[in-house]
Amino acid sequence: MTITQDAATVAVPTRRRTSQTRRTGLRLLKRVPVWLIVALIMVVVLYPQLWMVLGSFKTQAEFLSNPALSLPETWRFDNYINALTNGNVGQNYLNSVIVTIPSVLLIVFIGVAAGYALEVMIWKGRNGVLLYVLAGIMVPGQMILVPLFIVYFRMGITDTLLPLVITYTVMGLPLTTFLMATYFRSVPREIFEAATVDGSGPLRSFFVIGLPMMKNAILTVGLVQFFSVWNDLLIALTFTTRPELATIQVGLLSLSDEYGSTQYGPLFAAVSINIVVLLVVFLTLNKKIMAGMSGGALKG
Repeated sequence: MTITQDAATVAVPTRRRTSQTRRTGLRLLKRVPVWLIVALIMVVVLYPQLWMVLGSFKTQAEFLSNPALSLPETWRFDNYINALTNGNVGQNYLNSVIVTIPSVLLIVFIGVAAGYALEVMIWKGRNGVLLYVLAGIMVPGQMILVPLFIVYFRMGITDTLLPLVITYTVMGLPLTTFLMATYFRSVPREIFEAATVDGSGPLRSFFVIGLPMMKNAILTVGLVQFFSVWNDLLIALTFTTRPELATIQVGLLSLSDEYGSTQYGPLFAAVSINIVVLLVVFLTLNKKIMAGMSGGALKG
């Protein structure tokens, strides 16, 4: 009788382990299609990146005659040096930095202040102003490029980078204002009411309470506008009247047709530098971006 009870006691944990193993196997089996889809997406995304990086080390003859994913015969940085010197990519990068940084700072600061005024402060007509701001999102930027060019020409600023800064700031404000108003809407109103009871004015509440609470949101919106301004081609191509004022995107366009034929090595080298810089920025601040995006989706 004792032997039978011991055998039954041993059999129960064995069946439990078998059941747990089966459940684990079923869960892993259900995840296989997801893993296959993720692997397919990674291949689709990484294939052109790998092709571009390998092409940046090849000569023109290698690029035209060898297979796309073949390794370069010699790993040299001549294409990168050529892109930075003869292709004027270094100056193009500097122009992009000069244009992007002030544009993003102005967009973020004015957009955050406008979102605070429209959502937190109570004043007559704010709903109408918010609708007016939203109407700016619906206006295609291509419709106002020619009138803006005429205005900048009459002002005498077409030979500078100032038209780009002004245009990027104006075009980025409607979306930024709307997003920041949404983020402020997720903050409990009692926080600002308590600050008002304690004697804090609107400006002090904005700088002491509003801005610190919007750190992740400001970073998210700032990065969205940074990528939008940095990757723009149409506006930069419209308002850059001289080659030395060209941004990186306009510089890449001119590099692709230099001397009547496309020099694939320097072109791919310049594009690789551009993508690597943006990828490093995105991966470094990825967690902050996700925190900011989730913060705007929650109601406090």
